[in-house]
Amino acid sequence: MEGRRTAAPRRARGGAPVRYRGVGERPNVLGGLGALVWLVVVALPLYALLVATIQRGENYVPEGPLALPSDPTLGNYATAIDKGLLGFVGNTALVTLAVVALVVVLSATTSYAVVRSRTRVTDAAFRVFLLGLAIPAQAVIIPVYLIIVRLGLYDTLTAIVLPTAAFALPVCVLILVGSMRDISEELYEAMALDGAGPVRTFLQLVVPMSRSGLGTVAVYSALQAWNGFLFPLILTQSADRRVITMGLYEFQGEYRVDVPGLLTAVVVSTVPLFVVYLVARRSLADGLMGVGGR
Repeated sequence: MEGRRTAAPRRARGGAPVRYRGVGERPNVLGGLGALVWLVVVALPLYALLVATIQRGENYVPEGPLALPSDPTLGNYATAIDKGLLGFVGNTALVTLAVVALVVVLSATTSYAVVRSRTRVTDAAFRVFLLGLAIPAQAVIIPVYLIIVRLGLYDTLTAIVLPTAAFALPVCVLILVGSMRDISEELYEAMALDGAGPVRTFLQLVVPMSRSGLGTVAVYSALQAWNGFLFPLILTQSADRRVITMGLYEFQGEYRVDVPGLLTAVVVSTVPLFVVYLVARRSLADGLMGVGGR
């Protein structure tokens, strides 16, 4: 009816309007329960892992993995360091940095050639890289071992770096090819009109526009290198060449496993990867979705 005034929306103390639930709206109880169950599934193993790091070895089994320690201690961290954990982490960091550098440089230049050349040679090379996705490392470990021995690289960190980078390249090239194809042709033409050659175009256009893809490649190759087990197991044997995945064997004996010490080493070894993920998580998500850095 005319003349009837509409009631102004009620506002909260801070000035923001108060939202009322509609008549037909109901709380999503099932969704809330599902989220709670998922929270428990994710948080419970993390809780058990962190609690074990401050629990004494002789109390771990009697008290159980989920009980709060009656006599907490930080001695597990000191024990892990005494058993050479920092050396294992240092070796792993060197291997990871070398693998990331090799993979980023080689995959970026290869992907640029595949996207811009469009010749039979580059198409064939791209198919060869895609073929590498179907070859597991376990199937070719004997040829890889023989090549490393013939090159005189056995029992060195380089013996871990080279095959790890090689098996990470196919996925990384696939990611970067998709990322670089998102760059519009007009930008390449603008660089050409500006007098830029292939190298300048690559450095000033392709690399900045593909930063999300490059971040994804860096994180993926770092994960492959940090968590690698097969190549360190087969291609190294000295104690001073052990990486973190091999160094965890120091926490188990012939008849006994130091579970709190082992889990402490696991926690310490995951901290660098967690930091890398926090820094590059947005680039990782964008690169996997094929955003192409924009």
